Amino acid sequence: MTPPDPDLDPRAAQRAIEYCYEQDWTDGLPVVPASRPLVDRFLARTTLPPETVIGRVEQLDRECTVEQAAINAAMAGCLPEYFPVVLAAWEALMLERAARGGGWQSTSGPAPLIVVNGPVRAELGFNSTGGVFGPGFRPNATVARAIGLIVRNAFGIRPHVLEQATQGLPGRWQICLAENEEESPWEPLSVETGLGENVSAVSATLLRTCEYVDNRHTQDPEQVLADIADTMARIGALIFREMSCGVVLCPEHAQMLAKEGFSKADVKSWLLDHVGRTGADLRGTGKNGLGNNGVRHASAEPGGDEEFQRFMSAPVQVPVVVAGARNAAMSMVVRVFGEWSGKSVPVGGTA
Repeated sequence: MTPPDPDLDPRAAQRAIEYCYEQDWTDGLPVVPASRPLVDRFLARTTLPPETVIGRVEQLDRECTVEQAAINAAMAGCLPEYFPVVLAAWEALMLERAARGGGWQSTSGPAPLIVVNGPVRAELGFNSTGGVFGPGFRPNATVARAIGLIVRNAFGIRPHVLEQATQGLPGRWQICLAENEEESPWEPLSVETGLGENVSAVSATLLRTCEYVDNRHTQDPEQVLADIADTMARIGALIFREMSCGVVLCPEHAQMLAKEGFSKADVKSWLLDHVGRTGADLRGTGKNGLGNNGVRHASAEPGGDEEFQRFMSAPVQVPVVVAGARNAAMSMVVRVFGEWSGKSVPVGGTA
């Protein structure tokens, strides 16, 4: 057994951690105390000046600088080399209208979904296969946590204060995954959005929640897509006239669909045509009426019960990603909060 480093003082570390708790800087878990030398190592990973403003919440008149992002990334447990990914994820989120507005304060308590593409996945050790939505990998966990600490400490959006989540999501600051490009039959998300191949990039949006689809029962592509579409068409998730709802396909589902001749565009088109419910279904749940603002409500107006109403109309409303292990045919439906920007941000660059 290696003897402990005599320069290490666990009691001093514990006091520093408790000090962070006392200042209300944490998300409930211990944070890494952000010393000046540590933060400077993060700042050395970007060419942006520390005082550069990278995000603003207009209704709160608050903003985030590069230095604030570095401090929170350090506290989140990131390594300095992760910082360009944190900045790219933050920039991608700032492309989202909901993230620039009131999304962080929404009653649904949305969670960022961060998707990493390109060589940086292997360079930094991002998980793209088994347990990709779960814990166990430092880059995935700490990059997502850094976003949460930035929102908390730079914008001051804390539970029971400015955050208004009714119940919130268990994955509020935990969903960062790398796309499984090696086992995907299609182009990566970053390439689909216009970036070159082998470019390290990040895409991000806000999610209401995610729901798994376990279908290892058939090799019929339309039966699998119908199972996914049925999950996407859950009326409880329908608030407005339309929704945005993506899918993270496991390699088995993606490869089976590709083998049967489906491109990624074909998958999106099929889902656009089949994700919806009848007017009678909507009437039975009190969501058959539409207000002038597009919000659904109960209506006593007759008619339309036999009509099939589609919930999405444009491919950008159905982002498709391939991630996870090829060990069981289980995919994940992800419910977008608002609408995804449809853009990716290069790591170390701009969209």
